[in-house]
Amino acid sequence: MLRKVSITILSSILMGIGINGFIIPIHLINGGLWGVSLILNYLLGYHIAIAFICLNVPIYLVASMYDKTYFVNGLLGITISSIIIALLTPLQFIIHLPILYSTIFGGTVIGIGVGFMLREHISPGGIDLLALIFSKLFSINVGLALLILDSLIILIGVFTLREVRLLYSMLIIILVGITATVITGIKHIKLYM
Repeated sequence: MLRKVSITILSSILMGIGINGFIIPIHLINGGLWGVSLILNYLLGYHIAIAFICLNVPIYLVASMYDKTYFVNGLLGITISSIIIALLTPLQFIIHLPILYSTIFGGTVIGIGVGFMLREHISPGGIDLLALIFSKLFSINVGLALLILDSLIILIGVFTLREVRLLYSMLIIILVGITATVITGIKHIKLYM
């Protein structure tokens, strides 16, 4: 359990850095329910972490009926990642890079965090939890399932917010998906914690 908590904290820090340091300052979205939460923040001013938790309730209800382990690990992931991402909000005012660099760094850092959580069958919530379930149901790599689901979120964001520059968000989710696929696909990575 200590290993899972340690990996969740480290992964959440990486995700918090990616979201707050690189994605939000340039008003892009990443995939998953974090992406939906960002859309709600940009459109309606909702607090990102609170919107994220509310959006996750139905998914967690389904997960609790489908697989208790995913449900418990998901609760661990969503609780820790929501708190850490909220605590790292001040990064939004510190890092200011050109859009392409923010996209590349943000997508890669988030992908590393998500990838290590998914390797341990821990979900930072929402779409990642669905990706774990889909990967088990359809015997596909969880990173690939995540990439497909996240692509749908970005397309919804582009049509809802009507900003062409949000197509950079596709690059973010491609980087997150590829990074998570690589990390979850490598069988011999050992983290000593």
